[in-house]
Amino acid sequence: MKKIRIYVGIAILLTACLGAWAQQAADEKLFQEAKLLIFDEKWEPAQAKLEEFLDKYPQSAFFPQALYYKAKCLEEREKDREALAAYKDYLRLKDKNKNLAEDAEGSVIEIAFKFYEKGDKSHLGEIEERLESPRKVVRYYAAIKLSFVKEKDIASRGIPILKKIIREERDPELTDRARIALFRVSPETFSGLEERTENKARMLRFQVYDNRNKKLEVTISIPWALADLFLSAVPEKERQNMRAEGYDIDRILKELQSSKGTLIEINIAKEGKIIKIWIE
Repeated sequence: MKKIRIYVGIAILLTACLGAWAQQAADEKLFQEAKLLIFDEKWEPAQAKLEEFLDKYPQSAFFPQALYYKAKCLEEREKDREALAAYKDYLRLKDKNKNLAEDAEGSVIEIAFKFYEKGDKSHLGEIEERLESPRKVVRYYAAIKLSFVKEKDIASRGIPILKKIIREERDPELTDRARIALFRVSPETFSGLEERTENKARMLRFQVYDNRNKKLEVTISIPWALADLFLSAVPEKERQNMRAEGYDIDRILKELQSSKGTLIEINIAKEGKIIKIWIE
């Protein structure tokens, strides 16, 4: 009798294990089918598969990934409000993947900025909030993205992080992006920072005067090695104004490079400005 009970117990245990294995195989199969569709960039059918998976297998080990990929499908389909909600649902999970979580945070920032560009400023808080993220990558991306915001009081909230990137990071691509962002938000801050951190580097000096009272309005100093960053930060409208006055900024910088110390003055009559550029 005792042996029979043991055999029955083993049978029940094996049945339970086989049932769990069968469910695991079924959920993994459905999840992999969805991932193949994602790989082929078939976002709508992939989303349908993932939603089926999420309904059928809420306890599956693949559930967090499926939720992330559903958000990705929604983002690719430009269903921004739904995508934002799905990413935030994923980020609330305790067992989320670190790398996927960073990607999700980046997508939240991107989508929030898209809303801002369409005139909805209410989502800027999503970007500002991520300036305090425990993930360094997220903080950095939020600060750089915030630099594109036209409202300077908001954009300037990322300045401390941009300074930290420039001072402490060693990745040249990252520090260059931070320099451009800081220059975009606050040229004066950028100039002062560069003067403190650069040692004996050739510097591009850039001054703007009011042509009416000759008052100095802006002074910018950046390492000559970063002149290409300066060019990328000059608004196209200003470039057009300069070309209309007969000045090509790319040609001017080539002239400066060929002769250290040469001073070039540009009189932009329509704007009432005088620009002085030289290298020292």
